[in-house]
Amino acid sequence: MLHLDQIQSVFEEIDYKLNEPLKGYTYTKVGGPADVLFFPKNKFELAKIVHYANKQDIPWMVLGNASNIIVRDKGIRGFVIMFDKLNAVTVNGYTIEAEAGANLIQTTRVALYHSLTGFEFACGIPGSIGGAVYMNAGAYGGEVSNILVSAQLLTKEGEVITVEGRDMKFGYRHSMVQDTGAIVISAKFALKPGTYEIIKQEMDRLTHLRELKQPLEYPSCGSVFKRPVGHFAGQLIMEAGLKGRRIGGVEVSEKHAGFMINVADGTASDYEALIAHVIETVEQNSGIRLEREVRIIGE
Repeated sequence: MLHLDQIQSVFEEIDYKLNEPLKGYTYTKVGGPADVLFFPKNKFELAKIVHYANKQDIPWMVLGNASNIIVRDKGIRGFVIMFDKLNAVTVNGYTIEAEAGANLIQTTRVALYHSLTGFEFACGIPGSIGGAVYMNAGAYGGEVSNILVSAQLLTKEGEVITVEGRDMKFGYRHSMVQDTGAIVISAKFALKPGTYEIIKQEMDRLTHLRELKQPLEYPSCGSVFKRPVGHFAGQLIMEAGLKGRRIGGVEVSEKHAGFMINVADGTASDYEALIAHVIETVEQNSGIRLEREVRIIGE
């Protein structure tokens, strides 16, 4: 049970905020309050939070950096953990090790600085290292599973374990972390030596493609739907006549129909209603039922 009066004495050395609105932290700019929002500085503080929550039977979850998530309007009960301060990136030879809160785009720039190739595909993917491993993030023919050596995880029970990349059960936008409820603490990636100018050219090319195609100027949750086999979600949505369709303050992007953007103080309820409308309309139009890539959490 959550006793807010105990939080200060138990976690006096850990940064946290009480009853904190999450819309200030999500890429969509929607989301109600977290009962307690923690910002651990290392895995020991993280383990302390999880152990206490388990012992007191308090629900807890990691929000990562909230790039591919919609938090509902009434927020999240219990403990919510953000990894802003768990963000170290180190290079050892051809291996990059990054903590879960490290920015994915910034990590690809570290690879560029050291003339290491293999991470270029991720140079425009918003999100954190932890989220990228969690969902096997990918773009332009590359994905995390191709370069992950191992990941350090915190299990639901609070135990720190290391899992080899080959044992992560990667699939399309999937890893075993989604099935076990564990948390990614850090990850190691194996890259190859390359030429700085060639790597930079490729990253510039992919960034340009992304800026041309995607509505990066508005708050959004990124790509809303998984790619249906043999089709593109954005094309199916466009063919159903849904470009520009708006519910409340959220609309299907005119620039890329696979994105939903917050154009006028939209809410999580607006997002959910628009997602449901798109799924139903596309299925009526094409017979194909889209599957969400974005996670919807909270109350």
